[in-house]
Amino acid sequence: MAQRHLDPTNPLTGPAPTGDTLAGYLRAQATEFLRALRLHRETGPGAGGSDGSADAARALRRSARRISASLHTFQSLLDAEWSEAMRPELAWVSGTLAMEHAYTARLERLLTALHRLSGSTVPAPSPALDPAAGGRATVPRNPPAPAAERGNLTVGAAKAGALLDRQLTLARTRAHSTALQALGSSRFHAVADKVAVLASEVPLTAGAAATDLRPLAGAAEDRLRDAVTALPLVTAGNPYNAAALVHGLSPDTVPHPQDAPWHQVRLLLRLHRYAREAVRGELAGDPVAASRLLAAGQALNRHRDASEAAAAAAQAARTPRIAPATAYALGVLHADQRHEVEAARFAFQQAWQKETVSAS
Repeated sequence: MAQRHLDPTNPLTGPAPTGDTLAGYLRAQATEFLRALRLHRETGPGAGGSDGSADAARALRRSARRISASLHTFQSLLDAEWSEAMRPELAWVSGTLAMEHAYTARLERLLTALHRLSGSTVPAPSPALDPAAGGRATVPRNPPAPAAERGNLTVGAAKAGALLDRQLTLARTRAHSTALQALGSSRFHAVADKVAVLASEVPLTAGAAATDLRPLAGAAEDRLRDAVTALPLVTAGNPYNAAALVHGLSPDTVPHPQDAPWHQVRLLLRLHRYAREAVRGELAGDPVAASRLLAAGQALNRHRDASEAAAAAAQAARTPRIAPATAYALGVLHADQRHEVEAARFAFQQAWQKETVSAS
């Protein structure tokens, strides 16, 4: 496909962004990481994590992702050995800290959907999470099921909810313990020490100070557009994908084959957005294009959330010796979340078409 790069006339005025711009961005993100770490230590983990501790963990993940993404996109401008050693460690930090929040959001999504489908009172939702910062998206609400179906579903909904509550609460507790152990480990302390050095000294290559960042950021955009081109966007334009539902209801526990390319696009979109931040500044450039990219990212976050929730419902349905009514309720819940997957794909298609038109 034709190569498309960031418009050199649109970013910040003045000289082209170079390695020095990248160094300033990395220093700022490293400083955010250290500030969040200090806040996390001051607030303490608490029994289930206080609000301040949760905010600090989210900020840690946010800065770790941005540093890691920059090391990937602009790797040719950074010391190769240092960069290759840092990236997996930052991914470990971000991934470990994300799991507790992921299980919490997944349980809320499934219980909310179960209440909606069975026609019972829906519990008050938690405050909206921030998909732009990697958080779990809030749960979209579909129209309730017909009365006859709700009557059959209600029989097993309570037990299905209790089963999901037990399984995901246990997983969340284990994730909380794992995160606490990780934050106290020598491995994490080594990462924090390296980030502290990064806050004052960025290991650029010899020619980085004179190298324009825009071609490297443009390459990240090209990889994203190539991956989107390979997606079945025609299928995503349909309201219902029967092949996705049939596969999900099978006893096969392998991850859904249709989901992987969408998850990959989500990661590439994140790399593209962070590259824009490094080159243009978070608030600079075209705000309309930034808003459309954000909408596309939110749709892909919902896609991930619904996909993982559907897998959790299917896994719960495989629990030995559960009642048929419970298994039925979990099957309906699984189908509902696969519908949400399709809705998220359609939302991404709409957002991406607007982004493509604005860029042409």
